[in-house]
Amino acid sequence: MKLCVIPARGGSKRIPRKNIKLFCGKPMIAWSIEAALQSGCFDQIIVSTDDAEIAEVARQYGAQVPFMRPVALSDDHTGTTAVIAHAIDWFAAQGQMPEQVCCLYATAPFVTHVDLLNGLQVLAEAGCDFAFTVTSYAFPIQRAIRITEAKRVEMFNPEHFSTRSQDLEEAYHDAGQFYWGRTSAWLANKRIFGPASAPVLLPRHRVQDIDTPEDWLRAEWLFKAMQA
Repeated sequence: MKLCVIPARGGSKRIPRKNIKLFCGKPMIAWSIEAALQSGCFDQIIVSTDDAEIAEVARQYGAQVPFMRPVALSDDHTGTTAVIAHAIDWFAAQGQMPEQVCCLYATAPFVTHVDLLNGLQVLAEAGCDFAFTVTSYAFPIQRAIRITEAKRVEMFNPEHFSTRSQDLEEAYHDAGQFYWGRTSAWLANKRIFGPASAPVLLPRHRVQDIDTPEDWLRAEWLFKAMQA
């Protein structure tokens, strides 16, 4: 069984009710649910939430909510792996042990069904534990600077002050959309950012963290431009 788990707790603080706040005409979570449905690669698409309103919105858009997430797994400090492991354990108790599980974030409106299918293909062909979306930094991280307590600047890597940008190794970061993983890897709490994981590369224009109101506005502008 291929399982899609969309974590969506109700306690978002920086953007209240973020998971179901309207984004370009639909609740934010709806975009992830629709991409998962369009991919056709999942036997079950569920939302793991502690919130009754989020659960109802998720059902309206085609996801299942077979259980409510325990309070102990719904605070600010609970990691993704624990939430996915809880979902796996619940299905195992029903006699439906999944083989591959995709953690799909509720705040990933730029994810597409093609991305999800590509992730599954990478997981299968690379023989890895995890496959997840990444994108490149727009600026060489080796030339990053910090602002000191004295309100001055200094380089993180001053040895690269004179290095040409084209001579620096390109760096990538987590795109924050989804993580395909093998059930055994999720349950073993294996490290996602490590040599047992493979990348699903995305262009930078389809990646946007949405953690602040400013992020939200930028994401909507970008989304509308892409639709146009």
